[in-house]
Amino acid sequence: MTRVLALCADDFGAGAAIDEAIVALLRQGRLSAVSCIANGPSWANGAAALMALPAVRQGTVSVGLHWNLSEGRPASPALAARWPQLPALPRLIAMAHAGRLPLAALQAELDAQWQQFERHAGRLPAHLDGHQHVHHLPGLRRLVQARALAQPGLRVRDTGHVRGPGFAVKRALIAATGGLALSRWLQAQGRAANRELLGVYDFRERDYRGLMRAWLARLPASGGLVFCHPALAERPGDAIAAARCREWAYLSGPAFADDLAEAGVRLAG
Repeated sequence: MTRVLALCADDFGAGAAIDEAIVALLRQGRLSAVSCIANGPSWANGAAALMALPAVRQGTVSVGLHWNLSEGRPASPALAARWPQLPALPRLIAMAHAGRLPLAALQAELDAQWQQFERHAGRLPAHLDGHQHVHHLPGLRRLVQARALAQPGLRVRDTGHVRGPGFAVKRALIAATGGLALSRWLQAQGRAANRELLGVYDFRERDYRGLMRAWLARLPASGGLVFCHPALAERPGDAIAAARCREWAYLSGPAFADDLAEAGVRLAG
């Protein structure tokens, strides 16, 4: 039986080289979804090219909001007054679990990024997730749940069941910092979501093809979601720039199609 894989490219809007790689992969039919950083430096200029693609216009590819609270600057005056610069992920996690997040300002930030998405995409996000999985953190998770309840068709990335192989500590941290709690809520609500998440690694591994082949081998019969971060070229200051280029080289080349066929997996629309 053919298994189905949803492949989502994250970080559209974070830079032109990222945006161009994602658009190219969409033209090749290599992606199922795109998650967009609406407060990113290239979102306003890149959104039109993304939304003009036939697969996006026809709804074959899901385009959603990648809520960003850990890189760059806030989109809302309310959060900018508290955090002129968005905090690094470890600090954000610590504040979330200590109950020290400015939730009113973060609600304003979610609203602002949502509006930035809608303004340049010309439509509502089809799905919602978080840059570095911030959407499942305590406090932030409640804001995401409220948004999902207000838009019944909105899909939310489930981060509760992160498959390997390898990188067990990182996978466990994703689940433990809020992924499992979010997963339980999504299932209790009966909301459609990925039940398995793949794509976690340390970004230093050079054999991205080997990682993908392992994820394909572990893909359950019910399918799952792999998130990726391709880019055409390295961007100064980007901690995972080299990994992005390796991902692009593999996902855009013939080896990816060969590996899908060998594993008996097809890409989901």
